[in-house]
Amino acid sequence: MAKVIAITNQKGGVGKTTTCSALCGALIEMGNRVLAVDLDPQGNLSFSLGVEVEDNFTIYDVMKGNCEIEEAIVHGEVCDVVPSNILLSGLELEMTGVGREYVLREQLTGIKKNYDYIILDTPPALSVLTINAYTASDELVIPMLCEILSLQGIAQLRQTIFAVKRYYNKGLCVRGILLNKYNPRFTLTKEVEDLAGVIAEQLDTSIFSSKISAGVSIAEAPAHGESIITYSPNSKAAKEFRAFAKELISADKGTKGSK
Repeated sequence: MAKVIAITNQKGGVGKTTTCSALCGALIEMGNRVLAVDLDPQGNLSFSLGVEVEDNFTIYDVMKGNCEIEEAIVHGEVCDVVPSNILLSGLELEMTGVGREYVLREQLTGIKKNYDYIILDTPPALSVLTINAYTASDELVIPMLCEILSLQGIAQLRQTIFAVKRYYNKGLCVRGILLNKYNPRFTLTKEVEDLAGVIAEQLDTSIFSSKISAGVSIAEAPAHGESIITYSPNSKAAKEFRAFAKELISADKGTKGSK
């Protein structure tokens, strides 16, 4: 049965989609069966993973009940993907029924047996999509930049996580905080890392030992419909994301048979 991991931060521009794409690539490289679900109306993850949205069902159709999630799965260049499009931006107003927070979880239940990991890319906002992602997930990964404004995003996120754990998903776990564009030579980096450590304690989690450096290849990979793992496999960033993926799933070794 697949483990569901949401990559999340209510602040935009912190590397959520990059992290999703690279994580999917690294997990595939390690021999895992991976499904990526794009929950952002901008559809950046779909584009980054080489998926064409035209003439395909999307996660919007799944959430609206127009199709089952199996019908929306596209075999992308990196892994299987449930793509997104701009229609998703109106879902908040369209989904008003009882139990709307559980739609994604119910859809994923039927396909978990087909994958080892299901990775969710969440929108940079608190919405019905974010709540659905948290309700469906086993773990959350919170990427952030080594900037003060990124800390504010995590502080706001904390209240949402606690609310979801209380009302919708008591088993939800914050797996850790991932520092992106990490440069230990900057004084601010160390200061933000220390403050992030305090917030991590409040979330009953920690900062991942793996850190992700800035790099040109990270920005170039999406234009080629590839993850950094295949686009520039020997780059520093690719090696760092591989280390992150191994750290992330280290607790799963030897447990798949008991899921």
